[in-house]
Order: sequence, then C-alpha cells, then structure tokens
Amino acid sequence: MPSFCILIGLYVPLVAGATSLGLGLAHAPHPNVSPMLLRVANGVIAPDGFNRSAVLVNGQHPGPLITGKKGSTFRLNVENGLTDPTMQRSTSIHWHGFFQKGTNYADGPVGVNQCPISPQNSFLYEFEVKDQAGTFWYHSHFSTQYCDGLRGPFVVYDDHDPHRHLYDVDNENTIITLTEWWHTPSPSILDIPVAHTTLINGKGRANNGPAVPLSVVNVERFKRYRMRLISIACEANFMFSIDNHPFLVIEADSQNIRPYYADKIQIFAGQRYSFVLFANQRVDNYRIRALPNKGTGDLPLNFNGGINSAILRYKGAKEVEPKSSEKHHGKLLEESELRPLLIDARAPGAPYPGGADVNINLDISVDFVALRFLINNVSYFSPAVPVLLQILSGAKTAQELMPAGSVYTLPRNKVIEVTIPGGAPEGPHPFHLHGHSFSVVKSAGANARPNYINPVRRDVVSIGDLGSNVTIRFVTDNPGPWLLHCHIDFHLEFGLAVVFAEDPAHTNATVQPPDDWRALCPTYDALPPSATNVTIVPNVD
Repeated sequence: MPSFCILIGLYVPLVAGATSLGLGLAHAPHPNVSPMLLRVANGVIAPDGFNRSAVLVNGQHPGPLITGKKGSTFRLNVENGLTDPTMQRSTSIHWHGFFQKGTNYADGPVGVNQCPISPQNSFLYEFEVKDQAGTFWYHSHFSTQYCDGLRGPFVVYDDHDPHRHLYDVDNENTIITLTEWWHTPSPSILDIPVAHTTLINGKGRANNGPAVPLSVVNVERFKRYRMRLISIACEANFMFSIDNHPFLVIEADSQNIRPYYADKIQIFAGQRYSFVLFANQRVDNYRIRALPNKGTGDLPLNFNGGINSAILRYKGAKEVEPKSSEKHHGKLLEESELRPLLIDARAPGAPYPGGADVNINLDISVDFVALRFLINNVSYFSPAVPVLLQILSGAKTAQELMPAGSVYTLPRNKVIEVTIPGGAPEGPHPFHLHGHSFSVVKSAGANARPNYINPVRRDVVSIGDLGSNVTIRFVTDNPGPWLLHCHIDFHLEFGLAVVFAEDPAHTNATVQPPDDWRALCPTYDALPPSATNVTIVPNVD
C-alpha cells in the first residue's frame, strides 16, 4: 500500500523513499482553496501480522498526515464509506488541539457539536488556524470508533518558530505515533480492555506472534531532528525512550516550552511532545521503546522479541535488529518542571487556590452496578440533540440543557479554575479540554506544589493517583459548548465527561453553522436500525 501525506487542499500519493511536497525545512506549501478529501472506509489490515477489519482513512492506519502553516484555513471533506456492521458505521472527526474559535460546530464530538455523518454521506469541516502552530492530531469522536483506526497526525508549521535554531530536520519522517491495538472490534470489548499489541507508527509485534517488520525512524549522524511524539492511544499511557539518546523537549500539546532535558517521557492518551534528538552516536541501530502502563499475558511489560518497540537507524547501519541497552535510571520528564516559552507565563486569576471567577471541583466515582463513571454523581450520556443545536434553538441554562447534570454554563471572559482529585478506579485518567489550552497550576502527585507564576500550558493532563489534586485554569474567551473528558475512550463511552457551555446567551452571535451541518441530524435520525445497530463478535484472545 502506498503511503500518503495530505497537504491543505492537496492529496499526494508518495512512492517509497519520496518526500512529501513542501515539507522538510521549507515545510508546507501555500494553502489551496479546494477541499481535501478524507475517505473513511473499512479495510482489512495486519499491523502486527494478525488480520482484522478496521476503520481506515484513505486506506491506511494511522491516517495520512495533514499539514499546513500557521494562519491557514483548513477545508477537510470527510466522506463516509463505512459498511462493516461489527463497528460503528456513522462517524465524525475531532481536530485535537485546535481552538475552533467561531467554528464550534467543526469541533467534531457527536452529541456536543454535531450529529454523526451517516453512511454514504459527507461533511466539510472548515476552520481557520489564526494563531496556533505545533503538533496536533485528528480522530473519530463517535463512540469508541477511533480505537478501531480512525486517527492520524496533524502538524501546523510556523515560519517563525522560536525553536527553529535548535534542529535541522522537521518533516513527515520525524513524526512518531504511539497506540495500543486490539484484535477485537471495540464495540465487542465488553470488559476491561486488554490490548494485544503496541504499535509505533502503525507497526508492532504481538507477544508470541510473527516477527513482522518494525517501524524504522531513519537519521543521519550529526544532524538534529525535531521528533514529534503523538499518543493516538485509546487507553494506555507509555513510557517512551530511545536507547543512548536523551531528549531536548521543546513543545507540549502544541505549546512552546523552554528547552527541557529528559531521558524518558511518560505520555498519556491525546498528549503530544516535540523533542530534539541529536544523532551523535556511532552509526548503528537503537531501540525505540514504548512500554505500556498495563501488562498482560497478551502484552507483557518487556521488549522480548521486539514487542513494544521500533528502530532508530543511522544512515549506513546494517538493516538488523538493535542490540542497544535501555537506560534504567535516566531523567523522567516531570510535567511540573516544564515552563512556557512566553514573556508573560502567569496563570490567569489571582495567585492562590480558588483565585478565579468560577471555581469547579469535579469528583470522580464509579457506579459498580451500572458500570458507569460519574462526575459529581452524574454519568455523562451523549444526548440525541447536540448541545450546540440546543443552544442555537434557544436553551440557555444548565437546567434547560441536556444531558441533565452534565452541562456547566460558564460566563464569558472569566477565569475558570477546575480541580479534579486523582485516585479514581482504572486511572490515572488523562483529561482533555476542547476549545482551549489551560494552565496546569497544580500537576499530579501527592507532593505537587501550585505554580501560578509560570505553569505549563497544554490541553491534556493526567489527574494522577490517590492524593493528587490536579488544578487547571483557563479563560472563557471562546463561546460555545466544549467537552471536558477522560481521553481513555472507553471511559468516555461509560460516562467520564462533562460539557462546559461558554456564554450560551451569545453563542448565536459568534457560532453560525452552515446548512450542511444542520442537515446532519435529520439525515442520521432517518437511518433504519439496521444502519445503526452494531453486531457483537467474540473477543479474540
């Protein structure tokens, strides 16, 4: 299968060894006004040597890289060709990390910002990226569909990148995606999900499975590479390292940070980091390691036989498996030590706990009878009418908005502080806020101290283990409903989410969806049960 790179308005097949147009030091070309096609369809793939039907984008998993430049307008035409009844056949796409100012309807979550795109239909997502650059990604936001394959990397380049002097190479070959993989379609995973394989850039080996080729990241000695690490995982967090190569971390979740040295990064679902890798070791092969946080008989917590790994290969090295060793006591990235690369990096609000206009505490619990997560004693259920449509139709208060108890209305242009105690079952839980980045004024950890002076900004934060009390702050400068949820997709499906409805009284004035958006709901509501029911199949051990 050919690989593909997608540029704004351009769909370019790549032959082996080719370079995508406009990438590298020149980055992406100028935007094209024509929309870019993303065809979502089912196909059989075997990333670890075991065949299964999956949800693919333009015939591949992960989906094709999308790139553009800061200031671009993206026009992304999603065409739904799904047919496999063992998985969801309607779809949507969330463009993870983009603020969607004025285009809340293009954010993607079903039940909050839109109805699903029905089979044999399409929808054009169009949004402007005025002042954002960095590492993003895209994925389905309908049920647990992205666990079945609908996900891919998305990079916005900045011609005036303040870190540009630190690296020589930044292109499609320096992107590293991490995920777990199941041999069972996600709707049929009815118990605690147990992955079969770790995939790095879409390839991996299953325990006791065939020795399929591993992903290879190619480098040339004495060059500096900006590696863009993206967790496109559904459940696991990973301990990531590359033998003999420390990292100079320069970005967290599309936010520039002061350069920070680390040997290992614990990366949670939805998070992204850029780090500079200096290829200054002898010409050889080195192990890229991504150890998941949970091990089973199917996926042990080791690297035997090349599981949980890929290869960093120097130009001129033999095409053989690495024999390098892991550094066991290296420096682990500590989120609380990261600092923004901003002149004024202060968190919004007053520099003390509760020093915001609105303070919200979110307590997580579990209903073990119903097998649902609850936030402040309420489990989130995706409403049949999207929250945005409810607001545009006249609903303005939390009492009027559905789902009842899960929608928090917020006033405009105010500082919001959210605290989420850690220690909930099946954690640690990585929480993602749509429509914003936030200041992490208190990171996970029982001994963590608040930082109001220069806390890191990001859009996914782990709430940690028992004793943690993660605290974030943001400003309500983006009217519309925005989802806050655990990025373990199975947890979202079982209710671990709330909706922040910002300034609902004036959302009509700033968010004006196109007619095609308004047609999504009646089209989906008219589908027969045969088009929406999912066939459950036996789990594959």
